[in-house]
Amino acid sequence: MSETSPAPLARAQDEVAELLSDLIRIDTTNTGDTATGRGERTAAEWVAGKLGEVGIPSVIHESERGRASLVARIEGQDSSRPGLLVHGHLDVVPADPAEWSVHPFSGEERDGYVWGRGAVDMKDMDAMTLALVRDWARTGTKPPRDVVLAFVADEEAGGKLGARYLVEEHPDLFEGCTEAISEVGGFSITVRDDLRLYLVQTAEKGLAWMRLTAGGKPGHGSFVHDDNAVTRLCQAVARLGSARLPTTLTPPMRHFLAAVEEAYGVEIDPDEPEQALARLGSISRMIGAALRNTVNPTMLDAGYKANVIPGTASATVDGRFLYGQEEEFERQLAGLIGEGVQREWLVHDQAVETTFDGPLVDAMVAALKAEDDGARPVPFTMSGGTDAKSFERLGMRCFGFSPLRLPPDLDFASLFHGIDERVPVESLRFGIRVLDRFLRAC
Repeated sequence: MSETSPAPLARAQDEVAELLSDLIRIDTTNTGDTATGRGERTAAEWVAGKLGEVGIPSVIHESERGRASLVARIEGQDSSRPGLLVHGHLDVVPADPAEWSVHPFSGEERDGYVWGRGAVDMKDMDAMTLALVRDWARTGTKPPRDVVLAFVADEEAGGKLGARYLVEEHPDLFEGCTEAISEVGGFSITVRDDLRLYLVQTAEKGLAWMRLTAGGKPGHGSFVHDDNAVTRLCQAVARLGSARLPTTLTPPMRHFLAAVEEAYGVEIDPDEPEQALARLGSISRMIGAALRNTVNPTMLDAGYKANVIPGTASATVDGRFLYGQEEEFERQLAGLIGEGVQREWLVHDQAVETTFDGPLVDAMVAALKAEDDGARPVPFTMSGGTDAKSFERLGMRCFGFSPLRLPPDLDFASLFHGIDERVPVESLRFGIRVLDRFLRAC
């Protein structure tokens, strides 16, 4: 990293909250169905406008009508070097205004936070990226190597119409990119006043959304009935929902647990690590899910009348498997589902994992420590999934690095897809400074 200090970034820090609010106000709800989704094209055009204001050209590609993704390339000082991809998704999960303290698409700034659906997943990173590159364009700043920006559609439904479409149909847009950063990483967990763990995502679980269908003999609801599709399905769903699959410690999580042991001065039982992880507060739910394969029923569908036993019943199940555990996960599923229930994949995608080393990681660590003397960056596996699953297919090493220094008492994990999603303005300003240092050095 250069010994010279980065520019003050006053304008970028001042405008990031406003950019985020404006982007939240564009309702980009992704229902998983193009007919009922909305706003991705509008959001992509808004991003294109913000880039165009400072002279950064971009292109928009649609996979289906309205399902728009934007890509821009910022030329670096040495374009012969491999490029870096910074990607973020524009879509968000649905939100019910009746459940919120503020309207989820208001983008309201209140009590030092920007509120709204997407504030942490992941329009905050979109806004930080935009604010930073706009500042660079105004000041004539060039990164050391090419930086490719991708603001994509459909991540919340698996990315088929967003990142996966770009990777399969327009891979030339990412020519030369060997590394990538995106969401759910670089955020802080406060251990004490002088120590914060910053979790950098180096791995994420594979995605296995499935539909289970049980068949049986239809009949009258008043009869004694031994071949009931609903009963058979519910038995399988109950087994899946109550299963606690075995702990499996992957390399990133071994590294993470070792850091927790050192930071908190505790010894962690590798067979029951959740007991120690409770010290981390609410984020322990996210971390604990990365210690094993998981499977959770999420939707049920059966029958059409109270007094008719249906011939079929179905359930939707959200499965996630660790890197290197796909075959074992298949065996676990087979044992839990049992006989007489058919399974089909709705979305099935790979787990992703890389190592916590190399110049890019060194630049992340240095940038965090430069802005926070108490920072201790550590790798972790994310229990969910991101568009890294698509970009890894082009040979990129993918990391979650969306830096935020968070208040110690903020229940950050609950904000992902949660009610009253919000992000501190000061965390956004911190993220701008860290990203600037990082991108200037990597």
